[in-house]
Amino acid sequence: MQIALFQPDIPQNTGTILRLCACLDVSAHIIEPAGFDTSDRNFRRAGMDYLDHVRLKRHDSWSKFEEWRAEAGCRLVLFTTKAAKSYLDFAYTASDVLLFGRETAGVTDAVVAAADARLVIPIRPSLRSLNVAVTAAMAVGEALRQTGFAGSGLAGSAT
Repeated sequence: MQIALFQPDIPQNTGTILRLCACLDVSAHIIEPAGFDTSDRNFRRAGMDYLDHVRLKRHDSWSKFEEWRAEAGCRLVLFTTKAAKSYLDFAYTASDVLLFGRETAGVTDAVVAAADARLVIPIRPSLRSLNVAVTAAMAVGEALRQTGFAGSGLAGSAT
């Protein structure tokens, strides 16, 4: 299982998601350009000392990420508020890349078109969206549950 962030804007969210990746042993990808420098203190603070434990690959463009994905043979699962299918009604595979868009603008039409699946986390209709780090945690939790995470040998505190 892998998480990819498309041009993330908010350093605290990115740091939190990378900390999640470190704790759950999930690889991470940042598709640039990001809206901040990774030396940003908010990014480092949110990721704490966990950032050194993340398998992180940076891609300097969407096309470079797509080249990597084609070589790796991974399915792209996009999480978007514009999808109709619930993330709970989807069958994940261990090689999936869960993609999350920019906090301020989502993803481009080209990214939507490239996705093998588009999923939504249903929320109350009167509300706009969840925080991207919360969405990533819910999504990867369900994906790992379905693909046998409980038997992976990871153990420890959830706090």
